[in-house]
Amino acid sequence: MRKRRMLCLLFALALALSLLAGCGAAPETAQSQGGDTAADDGHYPVTVTNYDREVTVESKPEAVLTLGPNCTELFVALGLGDLVVGRSLVNHSRGPLDEYADEVNAIPELNHSSATRERILSSGADFIYALDWEIGEEGVVIDEVEEYGMNVYVNAAKTLEDQYKEIEDIGKIFNVEDAAAKFIQEQKDRISAVQDKVKGEEPVKVLIYDSGNDGVFTCSGTNFETLLVELAGGKNIFDDITERDWVTVSYEEVLAREPDIILIHDYDSPSVEEKIKEITSNPVLSQLDCVKNQRFATIQLESVLPGNRMAYSVERMAADFFPDLFK
Repeated sequence: MRKRRMLCLLFALALALSLLAGCGAAPETAQSQGGDTAADDGHYPVTVTNYDREVTVESKPEAVLTLGPNCTELFVALGLGDLVVGRSLVNHSRGPLDEYADEVNAIPELNHSSATRERILSSGADFIYALDWEIGEEGVVIDEVEEYGMNVYVNAAKTLEDQYKEIEDIGKIFNVEDAAAKFIQEQKDRISAVQDKVKGEEPVKVLIYDSGNDGVFTCSGTNFETLLVELAGGKNIFDDITERDWVTVSYEEVLAREPDIILIHDYDSPSVEEKIKEITSNPVLSQLDCVKNQRFATIQLESVLPGNRMAYSVERMAADFFPDLFK
């Protein structure tokens, strides 16, 4: 009898604790799963203009591919990293900025280098944010991707305003407009601070050195990097070339334009050290005063692509162009 009474007491106690736990636990909501369904109500559909076409998103995307390290980092910067299911072009990255490193590195690689057609189409994604040279005629094309139910937004900014619009559009598409506006304002403030500091200084003549092989592979006046160089108080010595973004120029052309500094792209291969060796051992480039004086600067390739690093890149370049101003 005593044993039965004890069992009844234990059962009652367990039942009471179970009811208390049920009352105290908050139900799992869309917010706890990475989205806020209530906040999204009435927000969709969203239509934006991108890459000379209209993109209409019927509901908040849930599985995103970011094809380009700059695209990945921007999503993390806007608080959207948990939606990214795959990233590409990791071989063109020297790693994310410290404040984004944990989140970026936790995102699976769709491909270490360029994304393949097979991996994109089999990814299960419903939205792609891609560098313009990661999605196009050479591989999977936008029309084909859309047939698989994926919306595509192309990263192809040529100006700051273009990139600010891209960030605003991403904010609208994912219903994080306040975060996007705050991020844009921070970028503007930081870039403005650099421009105030270099105001009145003679522009530094810059040779942008991506690689060398039968000439220097560099960027033209239409390339986004040229804009960043100018905002930092520099001048791309080949900004008068406007036929395409990337060009190969002769060593003799470089010598004739007498750059003050050589800005070297840092990515997987060849290394910066190998590139400096290429430059210093070249019979033409070695004649440059900036080479004789070892006036080299480096910048990660992803830092000069349109994305989230605009202010970071301008600050870094300005410090290299005007070391006395930014001690």
